[in-house]
Amino acid sequence: MLTDNPLLIQATNLHKNFADNHVLKGVNIDILKGKSTTLIGPSGSGKTLLFKCLLGLVKPDIGEILVNGQNLNYLTSQDRKKFEGQRGVLFQYGGLFDSLTIWENICFSLIIIGKTSYKEAKKIAEKKLSIVGLTPDVCNLHPSDLSGGMQKRVGFARAIVNSPEILFLDEPTAGLDPIMSSQICKFISNTVSNLGATTISISSDMKTVESISDHVIMIYDGRIVWAGQVDQLYNTKNEFVQQFVNKNANGPIAVGV
Repeated sequence: MLTDNPLLIQATNLHKNFADNHVLKGVNIDILKGKSTTLIGPSGSGKTLLFKCLLGLVKPDIGEILVNGQNLNYLTSQDRKKFEGQRGVLFQYGGLFDSLTIWENICFSLIIIGKTSYKEAKKIAEKKLSIVGLTPDVCNLHPSDLSGGMQKRVGFARAIVNSPEILFLDEPTAGLDPIMSSQICKFISNTVSNLGATTISISSDMKTVESISDHVIMIYDGRIVWAGQVDQLYNTKNEFVQQFVNKNANGPIAVGV
Protein backbone atom coordinates (compact mmCIF):
# COMPACT_ATOMS: atom_id res chain seq x y z
CA MET A 1 0.00 0.00 0.00
CA LEU A 2 1.43 3.37 -1.04
CA THR A 3 1.27 6.04 1.65
CA ASP A 4 2.97 9.29 2.61
CA ASN A 5 2.67 8.37 6.29
CA PRO A 6 5.77 6.74 7.82
CA LEU A 7 5.55 3.85 10.27
CA LEU A 8 5.26 4.84 13.92
CA ILE A 9 4.83 1.39 15.43
CA GLN A 10 5.88 -1.92 13.92
CA ALA A 11 5.17 -5.19 15.71
CA THR A 12 6.69 -8.38 14.35
CA ASN A 13 5.86 -12.02 15.14
CA LEU A 14 4.29 -11.37 18.55
CA HIS A 15 3.56 -14.44 20.67
CA LYS A 16 2.23 -14.45 24.21
CA ASN A 17 1.35 -17.43 26.40
CA PHE A 18 -0.27 -17.69 29.80
CA ALA A 19 0.53 -21.21 31.01
CA ASP A 20 -1.00 -23.47 28.33
CA ASN A 21 -3.08 -20.68 26.82
CA HIS A 22 -1.40 -19.42 23.63
CA VAL A 23 -3.14 -16.05 23.20
CA LEU A 24 -1.09 -14.24 20.56
CA LYS A 25 0.11 -16.45 17.71
CA GLY A 26 2.55 -14.59 15.52
CA VAL A 27 0.95 -11.16 15.16
CA ASN A 28 2.44 -8.67 12.70
CA ILE A 29 1.07 -5.13 12.71
CA ASP A 30 2.07 -1.76 11.26
CA ILE A 31 0.70 1.49 12.70
CA LEU A 32 1.06 4.53 10.46
CA LYS A 33 1.97 7.90 11.96
CA GLY A 34 -0.95 10.33 12.14
CA LYS A 35 -3.55 7.67 11.38
CA SER A 36 -6.26 6.08 13.51
CA THR A 37 -6.17 2.29 13.75
CA THR A 38 -8.90 0.29 15.48
CA LEU A 39 -8.65 -3.32 16.64
CA ILE A 40 -11.82 -5.39 16.39
CA GLY A 41 -12.60 -9.01 17.16
CA PRO A 42 -14.75 -11.24 19.34
CA SER A 43 -14.21 -11.59 23.08
CA GLY A 44 -11.11 -13.66 23.81
CA SER A 45 -9.57 -13.06 20.39
CA GLY A 46 -6.41 -11.48 21.80
CA LYS A 47 -7.11 -7.87 20.82
CA THR A 48 -6.95 -6.54 24.39
CA LEU A 49 -3.65 -8.33 25.02
CA LEU A 50 -2.23 -6.97 21.75
CA PHE A 51 -3.40 -3.50 22.81
CA LYS A 52 -1.56 -3.87 26.14
CA CYS A 53 1.59 -5.05 24.36
CA LEU A 54 1.54 -2.02 22.06
CA LEU A 55 0.92 0.18 25.09
CA GLY A 56 4.01 -1.28 26.75
CA LEU A 57 2.15 -2.81 29.69
CA VAL A 58 2.77 -6.43 28.67
CA LYS A 59 5.97 -7.86 27.21
CA PRO A 60 5.50 -10.49 24.49
CA ASP A 61 7.26 -13.84 24.93
CA ILE A 62 8.49 -13.75 21.33
CA GLY A 63 8.70 -10.91 18.83
CA GLU A 64 9.49 -7.22 18.98
CA ILE A 65 7.67 -3.91 18.99
CA LEU A 66 9.41 -0.88 17.53
CA VAL A 67 8.17 2.63 18.29
CA ASN A 68 9.89 5.25 16.17
CA GLY A 69 12.52 2.58 15.53
CA GLN A 70 13.15 1.89 19.22
CA ASN A 71 12.52 -1.61 20.59
CA LEU A 72 10.15 -1.45 23.58
CA ASN A 73 11.87 -4.50 25.08
CA TYR A 74 15.17 -2.66 25.44
CA LEU A 75 14.28 0.90 26.38
CA THR A 76 16.42 2.56 29.00
CA SER A 77 14.57 4.04 31.98
CA GLN A 78 15.01 7.48 30.44
CA ASP A 79 13.67 6.34 27.05
CA ARG A 80 10.73 4.58 28.73
CA LYS A 81 9.80 7.78 30.57
CA LYS A 82 9.97 9.61 27.25
CA PHE A 83 7.71 7.00 25.62
CA GLU A 84 5.23 7.21 28.48
CA GLY A 85 5.24 10.99 28.16
CA GLN A 86 4.40 10.73 24.46
CA ARG A 87 1.30 8.60 24.97
CA GLY A 88 -2.16 9.21 26.35
CA VAL A 89 -4.57 6.51 27.51
CA LEU A 90 -8.35 6.44 27.81
CA PHE A 91 -9.36 3.41 29.87
CA GLN A 92 -12.63 1.60 29.21
CA TYR A 93 -14.02 2.30 32.67
CA GLY A 94 -12.51 5.75 33.06
CA GLY A 95 -9.85 4.85 35.61
CA LEU A 96 -10.46 8.08 37.52
CA PHE A 97 -9.28 8.44 41.12
CA ASP A 98 -12.34 8.78 43.36
CA SER A 99 -10.46 10.73 46.04
CA LEU A 100 -9.20 13.41 43.65
CA THR A 101 -11.08 16.31 42.16
CA ILE A 102 -11.71 16.41 38.42
CA TRP A 103 -8.90 18.86 37.72
CA GLU A 104 -6.48 16.82 39.85
CA ASN A 105 -7.47 13.71 37.89
CA ILE A 106 -6.84 15.41 34.57
CA CYS A 107 -3.47 16.82 35.58
CA PHE A 108 -2.36 13.93 37.79
CA SER A 109 0.69 13.09 35.65
CA LEU A 110 1.76 16.76 35.46
CA ILE A 111 1.50 17.15 39.22
CA ILE A 112 3.40 13.90 39.91
CA ILE A 113 6.26 15.00 37.65
CA GLY A 114 6.38 18.17 39.73
CA LYS A 115 7.11 20.58 36.89
CA THR A 116 3.64 22.16 36.94
CA SER A 117 2.26 24.31 39.75
CA TYR A 118 -1.24 23.63 41.08
CA LYS A 119 -2.44 26.96 39.74
CA GLU A 120 -1.09 26.26 36.27
CA ALA A 121 -2.38 22.67 36.36
CA LYS A 122 -5.90 23.83 37.10
CA LYS A 123 -5.80 26.22 34.14
CA ILE A 124 -4.62 23.36 31.91
CA ALA A 125 -7.48 21.19 33.21
CA GLU A 126 -10.02 23.90 32.40
CA LYS A 127 -8.67 24.13 28.85
CA LYS A 128 -8.84 20.37 28.33
CA LEU A 129 -12.36 20.27 29.77
CA SER A 130 -13.48 22.85 27.24
CA ILE A 131 -12.24 20.59 24.44
CA VAL A 132 -14.61 17.85 25.63
CA GLY A 133 -17.53 20.21 26.15
CA LEU A 134 -17.38 20.62 29.93
CA THR A 135 -17.27 23.92 31.83
CA PRO A 136 -14.74 25.06 34.49
CA ASP A 137 -17.26 24.62 37.31
CA VAL A 138 -16.71 20.84 36.96
CA CYS A 139 -13.10 21.20 38.13
CA ASN A 140 -13.71 20.98 41.86
CA LEU A 141 -16.20 18.12 41.69
CA HIS A 142 -15.30 14.46 42.21
CA PRO A 143 -15.90 11.57 39.76
CA SER A 144 -18.86 10.34 41.83
CA ASP A 145 -20.60 13.66 41.15
CA LEU A 146 -20.59 13.03 37.39
CA SER A 147 -22.60 10.83 35.05
CA GLY A 148 -20.91 7.99 33.18
CA GLY A 149 -20.77 10.07 30.01
CA MET A 150 -19.18 13.00 31.80
CA GLN A 151 -16.63 10.70 33.45
CA LYS A 152 -15.71 9.36 30.01
CA ARG A 153 -15.16 12.92 28.78
CA VAL A 154 -12.95 13.65 31.80
CA GLY A 155 -11.00 10.49 31.05
CA PHE A 156 -10.43 11.70 27.50
CA ALA A 157 -9.37 15.14 28.77
CA ARG A 158 -6.78 13.40 30.97
CA ALA A 159 -5.60 11.31 28.01
CA ILE A 160 -4.79 14.44 26.00
CA VAL A 161 -3.41 16.56 28.85
CA ASN A 162 0.17 16.29 27.54
CA SER A 163 -0.80 16.65 23.84
CA PRO A 164 0.42 13.09 23.19
CA GLU A 165 1.91 11.74 20.00
CA ILE A 166 0.06 8.43 20.49
CA LEU A 167 -3.45 7.99 21.90
CA PHE A 168 -4.57 4.59 23.19
CA LEU A 169 -8.37 4.32 23.49
CA ASP A 170 -9.90 1.26 25.14
CA GLU A 171 -13.59 0.96 24.16
CA PRO A 172 -14.06 4.76 24.19
CA THR A 173 -17.86 4.63 23.89
CA ALA A 174 -18.61 1.50 25.94
CA GLY A 175 -21.68 1.89 28.14
CA LEU A 176 -22.76 5.19 26.60
CA ASP A 177 -26.05 6.00 24.91
CA PRO A 178 -26.00 6.72 21.14
CA ILE A 179 -26.06 10.51 21.56
CA MET A 180 -23.17 10.56 24.04
CA SER A 181 -21.27 8.02 21.93
CA SER A 182 -21.59 10.31 18.92
CA GLN A 183 -20.32 13.27 20.96
CA ILE A 184 -17.31 11.32 22.25
CA CYS A 185 -16.46 10.21 18.70
CA LYS A 186 -16.63 13.83 17.55
CA PHE A 187 -14.31 14.95 20.38
CA ILE A 188 -11.88 12.16 19.49
CA SER A 189 -11.87 12.91 15.75
CA ASN A 190 -11.50 16.67 16.22
CA THR A 191 -8.80 16.40 18.86
CA VAL A 192 -6.79 13.78 16.98
CA SER A 193 -6.94 15.98 13.89
CA ASN A 194 -5.78 19.04 15.84
CA LEU A 195 -2.99 17.18 17.61
CA GLY A 196 -1.87 15.23 14.58
CA ALA A 197 -1.81 12.24 16.92
CA THR A 198 -1.64 8.56 16.05
CA THR A 199 -4.55 6.66 17.58
CA ILE A 200 -4.80 2.98 18.51
CA SER A 201 -8.24 1.90 19.69
CA ILE A 202 -10.27 -1.13 20.65
CA SER A 203 -13.97 -0.98 19.89
CA SER A 204 -16.87 -3.40 19.64
CA ASP A 205 -19.27 -0.72 18.45
CA MET A 206 -19.36 -0.43 14.67
CA LYS A 207 -20.65 3.17 14.72
CA THR A 208 -17.61 4.12 16.76
CA VAL A 209 -15.30 2.16 14.47
CA GLU A 210 -16.73 3.98 11.44
CA SER A 211 -16.45 7.38 13.12
CA ILE A 212 -12.91 7.31 14.50
CA SER A 213 -10.94 4.92 12.25
CA ASP A 214 -8.76 5.21 9.19
CA HIS A 215 -7.66 1.59 9.32
CA VAL A 216 -9.23 -1.47 10.95
CA ILE A 217 -7.56 -4.72 12.02
CA MET A 218 -9.60 -7.85 12.73
CA ILE A 219 -8.16 -10.31 15.23
CA TYR A 220 -9.44 -13.84 15.73
CA ASP A 221 -7.90 -16.62 17.79
CA GLY A 222 -4.67 -14.69 18.34
CA ARG A 223 -4.08 -13.97 14.66
CA ILE A 224 -4.78 -11.08 12.35
CA VAL A 225 -7.33 -12.36 9.83
CA TRP A 226 -8.06 -9.09 8.02
CA ALA A 227 -6.71 -5.54 7.78
CA GLY A 228 -7.92 -2.70 5.61
CA GLN A 229 -9.32 0.79 5.37
CA VAL A 230 -12.49 1.52 7.30
CA ASP A 231 -14.53 2.05 4.14
CA GLN A 232 -13.76 -1.54 3.10
CA LEU A 233 -15.43 -3.06 6.16
CA TYR A 234 -18.82 -3.56 4.55
CA ASN A 235 -17.51 -4.66 1.16
CA THR A 236 -14.99 -7.32 2.16
CA LYS A 237 -15.71 -10.98 1.47
CA ASN A 238 -13.84 -11.98 4.62
CA GLU A 239 -16.11 -14.25 6.70
CA PHE A 240 -14.73 -13.12 10.04
CA VAL A 241 -15.37 -9.45 9.30
CA GLN A 242 -18.80 -10.08 7.81
CA GLN A 243 -19.98 -12.00 10.87
CA PHE A 244 -18.52 -9.49 13.31
CA VAL A 245 -19.93 -6.47 11.50
CA ASN A 246 -23.35 -8.05 11.18
CA LYS A 247 -23.27 -9.05 14.85
CA ASN A 248 -24.27 -12.64 14.17
CA ALA A 249 -27.25 -13.41 16.36
CA ASN A 250 -26.11 -17.03 16.81
CA GLY A 251 -23.26 -16.05 19.15
CA PRO A 252 -19.48 -15.98 18.76
CA ILE A 253 -17.77 -16.42 15.42
CA ALA A 254 -17.52 -20.10 14.53
CA VAL A 255 -15.48 -19.93 11.33
CA GLY A 256 -12.38 -22.13 11.34
CA VAL A 257 -8.95 -20.56 11.11
